[in-house]
Amino acid sequence: MYLKSLKAIGFKSFADKTTLNFEKGITAVVGPNGCGKSNISDAVRWVLGEQSAKQLRGSEMADVIFSGTEGPRGRKPTSMAEVSITIGDMDEENLKAAGVDLSFSEVTVTRRVFRDGGSEYFLNNVPCRLRDVQQLFMGTGIGRNSYSIMAQGQITQIIQSRPLERRQVFEEAAGITKFKQQKKEALRKLDYTE
Repeated sequence: MYLKSLKAIGFKSFADKTTLNFEKGITAVVGPNGCGKSNISDAVRWVLGEQSAKQLRGSEMADVIFSGTEGPRGRKPTSMAEVSITIGDMDEENLKAAGVDLSFSEVTVTRRVFRDGGSEYFLNNVPCRLRDVQQLFMGTGIGRNSYSIMAQGQITQIIQSRPLERRQVFEEAAGITKFKQQKKEALRKLDYTE
């Protein structure tokens, strides 16, 4: 599985519809300071369910919405932010484990947030919950807390973290987090039944 494309509208510095297409393998995003490189990784983390505005370099979730520019050619703020990512070469077994019982080789995940605080998630243009998105990517190495998306300073944070926190990164890399989550959910249901 690989990140095939990212589309952002009204997200941080991407006021206009911006589409980035990626190929299989390694992709490097380079450019001068302040050109929006970090906003690309923020967009991926955000669409995958990041709930902390601080992790996205903001103070509240509305900070991800384009806030306009000043000057003679100033731009008005947008009323919402939307990011979509398309993941190619999806594993059909992974989709079934996540409750998506359809044969797709590509999955598009979309998240929208509005200035009034409302938020929406979509899988292949069908409304869904944050939990559905998290379940889809659990154990794949892709997710808001995964090892496949490294934000600035995150490598240092992992090196300096406690053993238990480091173990979580290794468990995600090994693909066992989804099984631990399923076990936790099954035990919760058993306790409720008792």
